[in-house]
Amino acid sequence: MEMLARCGKQNPGAGRPFGLRLRMVGMDPRDIHAAPGAQAAGQVAELDLNRLLALVARGDEAAFEAVYDRLAGAAYGLILKVLRDPAQSEEVAQEVLLEVWRTASRFDPAKGSAATWVMTIAHRRAVDRVRSVTATVARDQQAAPPPPALDEVADAVEANLTRERVRNCLGGLTELQRESITLAYYGGYSYPQVAKLLGAALSTIKTRIRDGLIRMRDCLGVSG
Repeated sequence: MEMLARCGKQNPGAGRPFGLRLRMVGMDPRDIHAAPGAQAAGQVAELDLNRLLALVARGDEAAFEAVYDRLAGAAYGLILKVLRDPAQSEEVAQEVLLEVWRTASRFDPAKGSAATWVMTIAHRRAVDRVRSVTATVARDQQAAPPPPALDEVADAVEANLTRERVRNCLGGLTELQRESITLAYYGGYSYPQVAKLLGAALSTIKTRIRDGLIRMRDCLGVSG
């Protein structure tokens, strides 16, 4: 399996590879093998990596590619264990190796091996990504309106059903009854005002409203 793909051209003025745009392609920790001819003892291999990082700190692109080939797979494997997401793991692994290129001068062999230094960066980057994703999810949850309580939903449904029943019952009244009740109970008008608005005698309005309310009560099934 091809584990690494490199794309981009060298920027002559920057003294750095690339845009070294590096992309992991189908990387799997099980595919990690030592570079050809690099089957030396572990101590010697670490010494080689230490020297390679010293060269990387001076802008040596060939040394960086050697470090990349030897540690990219292991870095990806560690990151994948933390993130459990291959796509994000590839992205973070790329960030790690670019950080190695940019900060190789900070590596101090007196404090640990080159591999340990790179794996520490990989672990830190993976944890940072987890925290970032967690924070984003938390912000999204806070921004989302809270779901209405069940009793609020029930009340809203009941209110809608009641309004629908009232509209249906109003439709069964005579026009004068419906207009009188609507003005008096939904418009807030007094009986004399309703009588004036409809051009009817006050006694007629009172009778129509009384009869209309009786029919509404029966229609709605309200006991008197």
